[in-house]
Amino acid sequence: MDNQAYYFGKKNYIYLIAGVVLIAFGFILMSGGGSDDPNVFNEDIFNAQRLVWAPIIVLLGFVIQIFAIMSVPKNDTPAGK
Repeated sequence: MDNQAYYFGKKNYIYLIAGVVLIAFGFILMSGGGSDDPNVFNEDIFNAQRLVWAPIIVLLGFVIQIFAIMSVPKNDTPAGK
């Protein structure tokens, strides 16, 4: 069982985890800003954190995910070889 080859290397898994963390962090930044009372308008839903920075962080997380999936490890051989 020690000779089992994996398609992803250690760096790929690190990039995958980093991408998931960034995506989760971006969605956490997007949350909130609502009001408990429907008659009161809260302008915090239109701040730059929710409209600009959070989507950029989420997209950066997805770019890192794509990079982690598409990059080929240098030292490892793909499964099946």
